Amino acid sequence: MDETEVLIAGAGPTGLVLALWLVRQGVGVRIVDRSAGPGTSSRAMAVQARTLELYRQLDLVDEIVGGGLRNPAINLWVKGERRARLSFRDAGRELTPYPFVLIYPQDRHERVLVRRLEEAGVTVERNTELLDFEQDAAGVTARLRGPAGESVCRAAWLAGCDGAHSVVRHRLGTGFEGGTYQHTFYVADVEVSGPAANGEIHLSLEEGDFAALFSYDQQGNARLIGAVRDAEVREGHTLAFDDVRQRAIASLGLTIRQVNWFSTYRVHHRVTGHYRSGRALLLGDAAHVHSPAGGQGMNTGIGDAINVAWKLTHVLRGRAPETLIDTYEAERKAFAQRLVETTDRAFSFVVAEGGFADFVRTHIAPLFASAAYGIEPVRAFMFRVLSQMGIHYPDSPLSAGSAGHVRGGDRLPWTGYGGGPDNHAPLAAIAWQVHVYGEAAPALQAWCAGRGIALYRYDWCDACQAAGLVRDAVYLVRPDTYVALVDRAGERDTLEAYFTERGIHPA
Repeated sequence: MDETEVLIAGAGPTGLVLALWLVRQGVGVRIVDRSAGPGTSSRAMAVQARTLELYRQLDLVDEIVGGGLRNPAINLWVKGERRARLSFRDAGRELTPYPFVLIYPQDRHERVLVRRLEEAGVTVERNTELLDFEQDAAGVTARLRGPAGESVCRAAWLAGCDGAHSVVRHRLGTGFEGGTYQHTFYVADVEVSGPAANGEIHLSLEEGDFAALFSYDQQGNARLIGAVRDAEVREGHTLAFDDVRQRAIASLGLTIRQVNWFSTYRVHHRVTGHYRSGRALLLGDAAHVHSPAGGQGMNTGIGDAINVAWKLTHVLRGRAPETLIDTYEAERKAFAQRLVETTDRAFSFVVAEGGFADFVRTHIAPLFASAAYGIEPVRAFMFRVLSQMGIHYPDSPLSAGSAGHVRGGDRLPWTGYGGGPDNHAPLAAIAWQVHVYGEAAPALQAWCAGRGIALYRYDWCDACQAAGLVRDAVYLVRPDTYVALVDRAGERDTLEAYFTERGIHPA
């Protein structure tokens, strides 16, 4: 019987990121996948700013950004005219080092993650599937089938990153409540030319039709998605791209030179009942699926992985009680439910049929979007939502305190705009740390040194104030870069009590 600390079922981006973050922290992993190799089609395309921020922890961000295309704006088209241009750069430049949506095809993305994992000494076990598992208080016994036949693996924890048809979820019986959109959708990788082939994102809204174009290089290679109307779906007929070419595509002024890949699919919106059952966990599409509106799916799975990786490490190393793992569901499920609701409304709006729906979509929506985006607070809010920088955990058992505009559970604001310090640079360490913007009391410095927690002190500056921070307050930052505790008074006793109450040993 093989043994490991964490057995990961599924080697998509979620499973690969989980493995990378665990290995970086010294945890032993096995990662298996039933496929023969990484995907060859560019499924998920968008890498959001929050994911890029988190990728700094493993020095991944420069390679990922360098391999993709920075999309600086979304353009809204109606009946062949561009009605609005929503600039990410204007909205996000004060908030993050990455004020754009990076378009980076999933197949390329996965290859980078696989290579980085191999460099860390772990190889994905291909053509190997999880058949079944049993668990007890100490771990999981899994039955696998690979090229050499069946085998058994004993692991302290099992991570189900095995997609929407998850074997782990089915075995746990945690359910998958939700539904399926009535429309059939198409996705195509195309080579195009025309005014919309300019490296930006374009959404074309027509009466009874829509199309979205995502360029992933400057040579006209792009992803095109849209809805297939019921009249085009005929029993016994296999849809091809010529069957679904619609007015919305023509309205973008596109000339499609080549179709390299085409597929149709149904979209589901579902969330599992529980993210954890005993020693088994669900992550990514195994826990939640939703419409592709906003390019959130892959990024949400990656966020799941980074959220739970440090918690598993703490528990495996005896630095926290097993109840720490329960905060994974408490934090991530609430976000997944909000995401499903939000993308459901957005997608339903885009595909709604009928005269009134067409009027709102083609006349009211572009005017509203353009006007709202001209208001700075609204523009920043929209960017936070799309980029996933707005994800926060105010109700988590790990969140406490507030000062200024920051409270426990928030992403640590970035202060690097306008000449301020890059306070996100120290977050490359997957470790607890303390930040102070102003003066740090000697007693606090002594406590951090005694606890083995890094203390980062920055001179107070205009950028600190603009980010919503408070002078001389203490910000305790979790290993996944979220603020755990905010203490305006900067008392070491408050920090000590935080860890004591939760049974966490930070270093």
